Amino acid sequence: MPGRERPARRGGVGIRTCVGCRTEGDKKALIRVVRRPGGGATIDSSGRATGRGAYLHADGACVESARKKRSLDRALRTTIQPEVWVELDGHARSSSAP
Repeated sequence: MPGRERPARRGGVGIRTCVGCRTEGDKKALIRVVRRPGGGATIDSSGRATGRGAYLHADGACVESARKKRSLDRALRTTIQPEVWVELDGHARSSSAP
């Protein structure tokens, strides 16, 4: 999303780029999606699962952008299953709730 500022690095927390909006954010503030060894993808809530990972803001606009552009598919080099998109939508809705 335009207008997001680059966060300052603090004590070991890495900076990652959202594949939806291409802006940077703290690793802990983003959702990590990891490619499974057998194909497909899953959401990595621990942030420590082994495998190729990609990050998204917990924002409906970023999730929708990644879906339309297929940027998450390209980043993970696999096809993202519909149930993963549903789960990502749920994360986006829960983070925007008051």
